[in-house]
This record gives sequence, C-alpha cells and structure tokens, in this order.
Amino acid sequence: MRAVHLLALGAGLAVATPALANESVLKSIANPAEQALQTVDYANTRYSKLDQINASNVKNLQVAWTFSTGVLRGHEGSPLVVGNMMYVHTPFPNIVYALDLDQGSKIVWKYEPKQDPSVIPVMCCDTVNRGLAYADNAILLHQADTTLVSLDAKTGKVNWSVKNGDPAKGETNTATVLPVKDKVIVGISGGEFGVQCHVTAYNLKDGKQAWRAYSVGTDDQLLIDPEKTTDMGKPIGKDSSIKTWEGDQWKTGGGCTWGWYSYDPKLDLFYYGSGNPSTWNPKQRPGDNKWSMTIFARNPDTGKAKWVYQMTPHDEWDFDGINEMILSDQKVDGKERPLLTHFDRNGFGYTLDRATGELLVAEKYDPAVNWATKVDLKTGRPQVVSKYSTEQNGEDVNSKGICPAALGSKDQQPAAYSPKTALFYVPTNHVCMDYEPFKVSYTPGQPYVGATLSMYPAPNSHGGMGNFIAWDGVNGKIKWSNPEQFSAWGGALATAGDVVFYGTLEGYLKAVDAKTGKELYKFKTPSGIIGNVMTYENKGKQYIGVLSGVGGWAGIGLAAGLTDPNAGLGAVGGYAALSSYTNLGGQLTVFGLPNN
Repeated sequence: MRAVHLLALGAGLAVATPALANESVLKSIANPAEQALQTVDYANTRYSKLDQINASNVKNLQVAWTFSTGVLRGHEGSPLVVGNMMYVHTPFPNIVYALDLDQGSKIVWKYEPKQDPSVIPVMCCDTVNRGLAYADNAILLHQADTTLVSLDAKTGKVNWSVKNGDPAKGETNTATVLPVKDKVIVGISGGEFGVQCHVTAYNLKDGKQAWRAYSVGTDDQLLIDPEKTTDMGKPIGKDSSIKTWEGDQWKTGGGCTWGWYSYDPKLDLFYYGSGNPSTWNPKQRPGDNKWSMTIFARNPDTGKAKWVYQMTPHDEWDFDGINEMILSDQKVDGKERPLLTHFDRNGFGYTLDRATGELLVAEKYDPAVNWATKVDLKTGRPQVVSKYSTEQNGEDVNSKGICPAALGSKDQQPAAYSPKTALFYVPTNHVCMDYEPFKVSYTPGQPYVGATLSMYPAPNSHGGMGNFIAWDGVNGKIKWSNPEQFSAWGGALATAGDVVFYGTLEGYLKAVDAKTGKELYKFKTPSGIIGNVMTYENKGKQYIGVLSGVGGWAGIGLAAGLTDPNAGLGAVGGYAALSSYTNLGGQLTVFGLPNN
C-alpha cells in the first residue's frame, strides 16, 4: 500500500497514515469534489472545503437538475459522489442508482434488492435508510432486513452479502455503515422490540464476521476489559452491565446502535452511541441499565472498548444516545485537546476528551429542556427533576410537560462543524411531551414499548417546533438560533464558503451565514426534507444536493397515513399540521450557480 501523506481525518485533525485507516476512503475524503461517506469525513464534521458557492453569491443558486427515486416514504441520508459517479439510495426497498454525472446523470446501473415486506411494520420509525458508504471500489448498503451488501461500484454486481440480524425477532436496520481499514462496521435497530443490540465488524473483502460487541450483557459480550475500560476515568469493574439490570432483563435490554459512527485514525478509535433500554416503562427495569444511552470508544480491529460514558442512566423518557459524535481539535483553557462533541436526545450538548473520555462540558442546547437541571461534571450524572420523572411518578400516571419529547432536542439529523468558525450547526427539535408508562410483557418479535405519548411545541416560546442553532462546544453556549415552524429534521452541511445549509420538514432547502445565521437563500423542494444536504464538484463546478421525501419519526403520520394522535409513538398528533405544507415524494434536487 503506497504512502499517503496529505490525508487528514477531518478538518483541523491530525494527519494519519493509511495503516490507521482505509486508503480509498482517505483519498476520497481528501478530495472535496467527492463524498464517500455520509458523514463527509471520518470526524463526522459534515464540512466541505468547497467555496465556489459562498455567502455573497449563494442567493443566485438555481435548480441544475433533479432525479426521481421512484419511492415514497422518508428519504434520510444523502447521495455519494466518487469520481464522475453519483450513488443514490432510497427508503425500503433500498434501491441503489449509479448515475454518470458526465452524461446528464444517466443511470449506469440499478440495484433493487428483493426484501420481504413483512420487515416494514417492524421498523421504527418509518422505512428510512441513512445511506451508502464507499470503500475499495465497492458501494456498501445495509438493507432494512439487515442484509449487508457489497456492490461493485462500476457494475452494481453483488460482491458478497451477509445477514446481520433477524427481523422475526425485531432486528432491522435504518443506518449507514463505517468502512475502516479492512473492515466495515455496522449497527442494528430494534430497541422497541427488546433486541439485545450490538455493533459488528465484517471483512470488506469477503463479508466474513470479524467481531461483535453488544451494548448490554456480560463482559465477554461487551468486548470490555473490566480493569482497562474506563468510565469517568475509572475502571468499570466486573459485570458492569448485568449488575445494573434485574435478573435476566439485560437479554432484552435494547441499547441499539442505529446512529452515526466516527473514527480517529491517530488514536485508532471509533465512536458511536447506544440507544434506549427496553422497555419504555422504567418501573419494569430497576437500575442504571448499562450500557444503554452510552458513548463508546472502541478499537476497530478488535472491537475492544477503551472508554464508555452513560449520558442518561436508567432512561425514563426514550432519550436514545445514538446521535453523531463530531471530532475536532480545539483549545480548552489554552491547551489544544482532541475533542468529541455530542448533541444528545436528552437536550444536553456534551464535549469530552475523545482520547480519555473525560467529561468537559454538558450544557442545554435548547432552553426548554426541563427534565434535569444540570449534569454533574464530576459524576457525569444528570440531576433529574422529580416532577418530570416517569419513574418516580409511577405506572399509569401521565407525566405532563416533559421537555424535550422522546424524539429529543435532536434526533438522527446530523449537525455540522466548521473549523473556520469553530462552531457547530445543529438542526433541533423544540418539542415537549406527556408520557404515561404502563406494564408490558416481552414476546419475541412483538413491540415492547410500554408507554403512551403525546407531543406538542415547547410552551411559552416562539410557537414553532424547531430551531437551527450555532453552538460553541468549548463553552457550551448557543451563539445564535433561528426558529422553525416544524422540527429541523434534515442534516446540516457547513462549507468553506461560510455558508451552512439545512432542510426543513416543509421542504425548504435553506442557506444561512455561518457567522450570523442570517438567511441567504431558500427554495422549496417537492416534499419535506429529512435528508442531509451534500455538496460535490463536477467539471470544475460546485453543486449542492439534497433528497426530499417527507417521513421519519416526525413525519410518520403523513408518510404512513396515520391519523390517531397517539400513533407513531406520539408524533402523529404533534405534527398533524405538516400535511398542510407538504406531501409525499421522493426526489433528489441539485442546485448550482448560473453559468455566466
């Protein structure tokens, strides 16, 4: 393997050699004309060095071309661009299109898997897929039915496929994958079905399983060393997970891994979060329920965990911890440190030292958050407000006015980070809920929820259900905030042109000034945007692309035709007005500056 000297993990991070990464991925990351990963780079910054489109000319953007995916329901994630080829994915049935950008977006090949539609009712929430990844001349797709597929990037031919889970047990997939070195790392969904969740590494060459690490379970299942794996700087000790569950409840404990993954080649660690414990009724599962709701730092070769940090012990609100971990190098108290920033569903923005797991900052990134007063930086534990504790209030009691709602102050929609401003750009939900837990029995393959929810805009505020904010991760402060009528459910993109892009549930692509938040441009696409804005360059010209297709948890009522206000785990009633602003669709819209 030839040496690579100019390839960085991400903006502002240390240069790495291919011995600590995948050369083909690093090569693409180093070329801002391309996008090989959903996260743009290994650091998950979602930052592009392209600057042809900038704060002064973005107002002139116009539609360059469009592409219909032929599928309705929620379109999350974004296309990839490698060389002159664009790769577009869809929700279930997870079709993949290869488009030649040099030939008018001609369809070069199409992959359409034959999946059993019985997987659809098992998926939560909506039939979304967060996109493809590219490595070693292959397109990697993790299908809804948990089949992981490697496709030849030139022909679409299947190189290999492997089954990662069993939908009959409630195991499905909605997430993208992370190619690192000679492996591809994948997660699993199913927390609402009592799945014992995990991350798994497969060999990129042949699809053979290399290792599997569970979120909850025994030490050998978790791939942890009781004496070396640390939490808040101290060894976690023997049986750290099963000691925090009653009896064998950990076997149906959840902790799913359907979010985003990042990787630091210098430290040789990858990072991700685990989801809610099962069931949603906290009375039925006493204890901290470790290691659900946890940030993991693991070695990609072995899966061994170096450190863990649990954000919401004994979760009482479904505040999954799966949101992205954004890696940056910034000065803290005058000293340069390797940082990890995470915007949790629970409404707190966390900054940790990604080498050691030391907790540096934990502050509310939505002023409406009320379930906890603060996070104790010494213990790492949130200080829970009794009034909003569904555990303390008990079964069959409707705890009202909890902020945020179960879908969190931010769900899967990824934030972006600009090294030029040292700010994070975060699409958020400004939503509260009523939450009533009830007793539920576990049956394999059947919903294991145990709570009824209703959602509504945060009271005593701007009346809308979202904000798009700029966040100072070192000081834990909001720099500016733009209100949105609905949740900002589309992923952000920051660029070297000092422009930040994001999409709205009504269907607007918006461009704002990275420094001030001033709106510079907006265009309404045919359907609501829950996809992530991306950018690429072709024949010397920069383009902006975004998938529109309303759905996801926030748009599940519209996407699935649901009318019961409590359906969709409480989201249908909260977002009922969305149908007055957009409709179902499935389209890629690409924007460019005029040719003059």
